[in-house]
Amino acid sequence: MKMNAIIWPEGYMPGFTENFASNEVIVAGLSAAHVWPLLSTPSRWPTYYANSANVGFHDGRGPELEDGLRFYFETFGFPVEAQCNECVPPANGQPGRVAWHGWAGEEGSDTRLDVHHAWLVEDLDGGRVRILTQETQRGKPAEQLRNTKPNPMINGHQDWLDGLVAAARKDR
Repeated sequence: MKMNAIIWPEGYMPGFTENFASNEVIVAGLSAAHVWPLLSTPSRWPTYYANSANVGFHDGRGPELEDGLRFYFETFGFPVEAQCNECVPPANGQPGRVAWHGWAGEEGSDTRLDVHHAWLVEDLDGGRVRILTQETQRGKPAEQLRNTKPNPMINGHQDWLDGLVAAARKDR
């Protein structure tokens, strides 16, 4: 069975940015339909992922992600402004896809961090679901994160995946 991949926007292809993190789980007994509502509704993130806080939306929109939606949240010690640039719910054998461009710090400064964070949620045979999250990062803070051991992005995103799976199992 062929598994799907993240769609990368120009300037954020892994290997050409200062940092890249990739985490994935494949679990039995869940479907993309169980996982999607927890992932596509940012206000639910803090209920299962301790590294997410103070979610809000711009322009009176939300609470679910959609293309073009501006939102903000705090994670990894950064206040992040974000704009959703891909949001396709899982349907008819097609994976769910959600991604956003996030940024923190002043543009053009050494404090600026730009990220593309993408998720793919797809049903696999045997009653399994695959959840893939990948993030590329640009800027000096991304270099610092890349060089930190243990890697806070890999560990933080694994916590996010583990919490997401546990919450989906609970909500089933």
